[in-house]
Amino acid sequence: MVKISTLLDGYQNFYKKYFIENPEFYQKLVKEGQNPRTLVIACSDSRVDPSILLNTKPGDIFVIRNVASLVPPYENDDSSCHGTSAAIEYAVKHLNVENIVVIGHSDCGGIKSLMKENQEPHSFINHWLSIADEAKQNTLSHKEIPSHHCELCEKEAIRCSVRNLQTFPFIKEKLAQGLISLHGWYFNMNTGSIEIIASSD
Repeated sequence: MVKISTLLDGYQNFYKKYFIENPEFYQKLVKEGQNPRTLVIACSDSRVDPSILLNTKPGDIFVIRNVASLVPPYENDDSSCHGTSAAIEYAVKHLNVENIVVIGHSDCGGIKSLMKENQEPHSFINHWLSIADEAKQNTLSHKEIPSHHCELCEKEAIRCSVRNLQTFPFIKEKLAQGLISLHGWYFNMNTGSIEIIASSD
């Protein structure tokens, strides 16, 4: 277990690297603002931090993390809070990202919960996971449910999220103009490999 003191030591290393040894780095980011070309939508799982996985520096990618890397379909509804949708809107309309990458992964706790027969009622998690009901049904539609059904659902959920991205009018418009590309990747934690699951290219 990582202690708070260890996290503070890590911050000291970060501070030394970017503010002592290379002070111009963050001065440029502050002065010019952020300009990431890619939005990454990833899982909240502590084992799959996209900045570490993709070996990026501060300012390289705009990141949204949530349970199971899910993208909800577009809803024209002001009565609820839509955190993931708001961040997508900001990345596309204000930062003008050119790529959106949805990264799912193996051994996903969210997808395991989705695939359970008896789910906890009145749960924030289960309500959120209902976004991937289509992925679950596609997985269960196989005549014989294979032993690796969670892996199949993990990949189906990525495809579902990429399709849901295309329901946002401002993304659909940029796709038609060739100004943005959508990608779905699957990270296998056992092998370290990344599999391309979906792409608009």
